[in-house]
Amino acid sequence: MVWSIFCKFLLLGCTSFGGPAAHLGYFRREFVERLGWASEADYAQWIALSQIMPGPGSSQVGFAIGYHRAGLAGALAAFVGFTLPSVVLMCAFVMLGMQFANHEVFLGVVAALKLMAIVVVLDAIYAMAGSFCQSLATRMVALAGALFVLLWPWGFSSLLLVVLAGLAGAYYFKDSKPMALTSQISKPVAYGALVIFITLFVLTSLIHGSGWLALFSELYQAGSLVFGGGHVVLPLMSEQLAHMISTDHLLTGYAAAQAVPGPMFTLATYLGAVLAPEKGLIVWALIATLAIFLPGLLLMLVGQRYWQSVAHMPRVQGAVTAINAAVVGLLLATLLDPIIPSAIHNVWQALVVLLAFVWLRLKRPPIWQLVGVFVLGGVAIALF
Repeated sequence: MVWSIFCKFLLLGCTSFGGPAAHLGYFRREFVERLGWASEADYAQWIALSQIMPGPGSSQVGFAIGYHRAGLAGALAAFVGFTLPSVVLMCAFVMLGMQFANHEVFLGVVAALKLMAIVVVLDAIYAMAGSFCQSLATRMVALAGALFVLLWPWGFSSLLLVVLAGLAGAYYFKDSKPMALTSQISKPVAYGALVIFITLFVLTSLIHGSGWLALFSELYQAGSLVFGGGHVVLPLMSEQLAHMISTDHLLTGYAAAQAVPGPMFTLATYLGAVLAPEKGLIVWALIATLAIFLPGLLLMLVGQRYWQSVAHMPRVQGAVTAINAAVVGLLLATLLDPIIPSAIHNVWQALVVLLAFVWLRLKRPPIWQLVGVFVLGGVAIALF
């Protein structure tokens, strides 16, 4: 079972372009709808948790899916599978000087997969709206959430949106039907994760200077404090690593993170590889990757445990009802900006997205077929 989890997430890690919003669409499509590994209610509450805690939201949700399926081993398999392709590509960028990043075929495939990300996010919005926005009130929450993020697209807008939606939902939707997470995080696991998180946070706050230990410390601090996903991590890393790396390297790594599939937090992988001594590139890259992801994954274990103890309360479920609707609005806002503007540049690309969306809704093809069609299309356009 653990191997199956790793393989499923590895495939998604190789093809999940489009950022956190797209990743949540891929996960829902594959693990909730097609494979039935988790219920819609569980998935919704994992998303809600990932939105109110620091760390990489889509990676936290994937981690929760893996834990729900096969415990801690499954969670680690999901994380490694989803993150590995991006880590490998980031190391390759550093070793090859980003030479193949400008190759026509590579650029054609990336452009095609960005179009696929629009299709997947659109499908996720359509399906999640059907589940979470069934009343006029929840539709209004979703619409208000989308407008809020579009009008105030600053770093913490998504976190503020979730907090405001939760407070409003606890008051207005207090008669919501209680639900509970079915995945069980034991007390020893949750408390152990909390102890590790706090201990490392305190220790890393005391370490400064240069070297791999300082790199781990600075990135662990960044991963513990960043809310709002991959795009928000850039300014925080810029502040944390100002004494270790140039702004040019930061921006180059940020561009590379957007060009590869998987989580944008692998920007840290690039920075670790750049800062590495001549023969330590892989080791430093892995240290940096572990440092940036570890806080969010530890907190996901803690959050699920405490969430289980309050999930039966009607006001908590009222908050979740509003948060789920707000997340639909957040996905819609993210689709409108930046996903669509970065991927669709002419009417033909828009037509491709429309036709692919209709195909996805009517035929429900497996993810490998969807990926294969877009990859072959990207190669064909680049060559001919």
